[in-house]
Amino acid sequence: MQASISTFCIVLLLGMLLPIVSTDAQRDEATVAAHWDFNSGDAKDASKKGLDGNFTGKPKAVEGIAGKALQFNGKSDGIKFPDSVDINTGGPYTNRTVAALFYCDNAKIDDRKQVIFEEGGATRGLILYVHGGKVYAGGWNRAEYNWNGAWPSADIKSKQWYHVGLVIRDARDKVESKKFEMWLDGKRIAQEKGGQLHAHGDDIGVGHLNQNTVYHDGGGGGQTDVDWFGGLIDEVLVYGSAFDEGDFTDLAAPLSVEAQGKFTTTWATLKAQRTEK
Repeated sequence: MQASISTFCIVLLLGMLLPIVSTDAQRDEATVAAHWDFNSGDAKDASKKGLDGNFTGKPKAVEGIAGKALQFNGKSDGIKFPDSVDINTGGPYTNRTVAALFYCDNAKIDDRKQVIFEEGGATRGLILYVHGGKVYAGGWNRAEYNWNGAWPSADIKSKQWYHVGLVIRDARDKVESKKFEMWLDGKRIAQEKGGQLHAHGDDIGVGHLNQNTVYHDGGGGGQTDVDWFGGLIDEVLVYGSAFDEGDFTDLAAPLSVEAQGKFTTTWATLKAQRTEK
């Protein structure tokens, strides 16, 4: 009896010492479509997919919140990316995550949008952008099964870092509840109607509208090289899996780490731990 109690105590102690593994993490590295960390000062893809971009204008490499970031002037700086079967020319895409860290110089501009990331065009697509003191996450598929779109938003401030993400989760070829999500600073703030995303040939852009989109107010169609972002963008990633709270908590971790002193070591450790999961 005493031996059994001792064994139980040892097992219990070991269980307490073992690291807690998140049960709600859904990030699947096999589904990575692109990861632009901007640490090399260019638009090279840090994943193995090799989806490198080309600058328009002169985005500037600066110290960001997670290593290097790119600074966009809000007038002529952006990045153009080629088509990708994992992002826009394949599909249908039943699960998707797009996420980015961003710092907007003037979030209150309301006479134009400021695009963080966009893919697709007037018929099908996804977008993250700032307008009138809010950050928006948009998705739509206006053919096949007529998902007219969803554009949840959240209030933000100028000159402050945020982490924003959108998710399509276990979607099908029909409009259903709670299939399109918006995440801000590691927390899900909206679940709206949505569906899967079919192939969409219009181009992919960061820091500006590369080619056509749909905004919350219906604008964006027939436009190219407009709606420039002013500020910093860092750690943009696109996956074919639907991230959950554990994943977004990891991605938003730089927001809670001091930008001076121990920052570099701490964030490097966090990134290494995330990679090992």
